Amino acid sequence: MSTGSRMLQLLTLLQNHRFWAGDDLAARLGVSPRTLRRDVEQLRELGYPVETTRGVGGGYRLSAGGSLPPLMVSDEEALAIVLGLRAVTASGVLGVQDAAVGALAKIVPVLPMHVRKLAAGIGSSIAPLQAQAGAPQVEVAVLASVATACRDRTMLAFDYEKRDGASSTRLVEPHALVPIARRWYLVAFDGGAGDWRTFRLDRMRGVDSRPRSFGSRPIPGGDADAFVQASIRSLPSRYEAVVRVEVPVDRARAEVGQWGDVSELDGGWSEVRMRTDELDYVVYLLARLDAPCEVAGPPELVDRLSDWHRRLSRAVGPGGSADRAPQEDGITGSR
Repeated sequence: MSTGSRMLQLLTLLQNHRFWAGDDLAARLGVSPRTLRRDVEQLRELGYPVETTRGVGGGYRLSAGGSLPPLMVSDEEALAIVLGLRAVTASGVLGVQDAAVGALAKIVPVLPMHVRKLAAGIGSSIAPLQAQAGAPQVEVAVLASVATACRDRTMLAFDYEKRDGASSTRLVEPHALVPIARRWYLVAFDGGAGDWRTFRLDRMRGVDSRPRSFGSRPIPGGDADAFVQASIRSLPSRYEAVVRVEVPVDRARAEVGQWGDVSELDGGWSEVRMRTDELDYVVYLLARLDAPCEVAGPPELVDRLSDWHRRLSRAVGPGGSADRAPQEDGITGSR
């Protein structure tokens, strides 16, 4: 391999792995440790910030502050890449979310600090608009740090805010990231609890990867997505919504999916039961079904539907349906 080709391969390896032991990196490149040290020194002369850890277990890592290897981009271009990838992770487009997270895991750790701060600042400024749409906010740095720890199998420490608002400190083995219903979940083995756990990324604070690796463990059931969905279903919920909808049972089940139970009623109606902390999800479901419905409970769901009716009526403006009651649109309910 020519020196130029070897340097490009070295850059790629340093980018794709958080830390390389010196012997492992030399073996991967097929060179002696002395040649590796010389190549690393040439990278430093070109402006790439390669850190060296000496002694037993020593090695190399690419720190933040350099240009994106092997691309040469400006700060503005790097910022556009990060914000664009962050938008893709929340887009819901099938097949690209995992790729976007993987790209963030490679790019964010090598960005100059001022670019990372700028990206975080812009993200916080647009967060209120996204939050109004019901999308919990996850910082770019948190998403990238967790993705990197899953990829490199390094321990992850963080403070976690529980459902009741209490906070706890965790040290876990991160195994998989799962996006479900506009939220990101981490599937991890919690050594303190001695069991598998799921963590919502928007509730994680002070995320820090520790330079201690761990071995592979089989996720219970063998499927991270199924494990997260089972964990969500087992949580106590604030509401149990029960709605009868005039749609065939097959269509209702296709829309509800794993988030509720659907039973068949007479006359082409279906009964939907959903446990949730956020009634807006039930409102969205009814909007997608677009059919007459009867709300059996809870009373708060009737209030929520009325609230959405008023909002949408105002959006229609003068001459619209502002004076029509929800019952006139095929929605009835009990209090």
